[in-house]
Parts: sequence; structure tokens; C-alpha cells
Amino acid sequence: MKNLNVLAALSVTTLLLVGAPIAHAGRGAYAFNADEVSQVAPALMHYSHDVLCKLWERPELSPRDRSIVTLAALISRDQTTELPYYVDQALDNGVKPREISEIITHLAFYASRANALSAVPIVRQVFAERKIGTDQLPAAEPKLLALDEATEAKRAQLVSQSFGSTAPGLVQYTTDVLFRDLWLRPDLAPRDRSLVTVSALIASGYVAQLPYHLNKAMDGGLTQTQAGEVITHLAFYIGWPNAFSALPVAKEVFEKRPKQ
Repeated sequence: MKNLNVLAALSVTTLLLVGAPIAHAGRGAYAFNADEVSQVAPALMHYSHDVLCKLWERPELSPRDRSIVTLAALISRDQTTELPYYVDQALDNGVKPREISEIITHLAFYASRANALSAVPIVRQVFAERKIGTDQLPAAEPKLLALDEATEAKRAQLVSQSFGSTAPGLVQYTTDVLFRDLWLRPDLAPRDRSLVTVSALIASGYVAQLPYHLNKAMDGGLTQTQAGEVITHLAFYIGWPNAFSALPVAKEVFEKRPKQ
């Protein structure tokens, strides 16, 4: 692994020197022309090379998790400039085509259908270049995972009591379409769906929805260390204000949970 990192670093240095579009092998964040960036904002090039690359090497999150978090953030914010590179990198980091497909579908409900659709032609092009066919994509209506009836009944009752008389249609769709269908689709693991959802909420500034979904993520296996690292990672892609806005909410969730 150390040798691979050295080779990757050498590749980045070479690309920087020639001014080619950068694609750091398995690490970092480049989908732009280094020469062009350096001519406008050399400090940005410095931070992109010296800081962002090291972020991806931090052990608190696996490269695969970081790819999922990054894709969720970029799609949620309709930031498509760097999306081709990060889709390609996600595949290299072990995210399967069917999982990327499910991430897009999932985000249609948590970051808007329009943003999800904006990602489709970009991902389609990457899939075509890598000869990924529809046989590697999830079925439209697969056999769903088993439902935790007790947990879902408790969630549904709480939401119905709180908002059933305000927007009964939304409450019903939340139960029928999201928690009894979308969340049970088998081609994206529940922990990964939570990772996508938490990342999308933070990226979009929807921190009011964060306590439930962060708790759900941690109930599903995300550790406190990993959750904190998700916010750290996101800061570089969605900006420090959005990341810091999530910190008080995450801190309260952590403090109320049993110590891990």
C-alpha cells in the first residue's frame, strides 16, 4: 500500500508539471486542469494537492466510505463538474455499479429528483466507458429486505401523531414509499443508505432531519468516530459553514447515546 501511495503521488506530481487534467489514482480530488487553476488560484492548487490528498488517506473512514460520502454530497448539491472523476474513483474504491445506481435513486428522495436526474447522464457516460451494462444494475422491483416491524411501527406512530393531521399524504408516502420500500431495497446496504442520507442532509443544510438519521446510521453500525469523520470529510466538499452547522446536532446525538 505504501508503494502504491508513492506511485500515486508521483503521478500527481507529473500531471501537475505537464498541466494535464488530474486524476489522482485512488486518492485525492482532481477533475480539472492544474495549469488553469494555478493561473487563477495557485493557493487552491496547493490546498488541493497537499491537504485534500492527505484527507483521503485518513484511517477513520475507508476509501470506499469516502467515495460514497463524496458522491452523495456532489449529487445532492448538483455539483457535476467533478462527478465523472469521483464516480470513476468510487468504482476503483470498491463501490459497485448497482450501488452507485441505488445512491442516485435514494438521493431522488433526499436531495430532489432533479439533482438525481442531473447525475444520470454523467454516470451513464462513465459506465459506458467502463463497459458496465444494465446486467450490473439493480432490478426496478427487487425482492425487498426484511422489515423490522417493531422499529418501523414506532417511527410511523411518532410521525403520524406529530404530522398526520398536517400533511397526511406526506406521512403515508413516507411510510409506504420510503421506509417500506426504498430503505428495503437490497442493492445498497442499510448502513450505506444511512451514510448517503446523512451526507446528503449535511450537504444540503437540512440539519433538522439529522438527529433521526444519524441515530439510524449509528444503530446500523456507523461508529461515532466514523460519523465525526464524515463531517470532517464533507467540509472540503460542501464548505466549512455547512460542516460546522452539523456539529452541534451531531454532538447532541453523540452525548445522548450510550458510550461505544
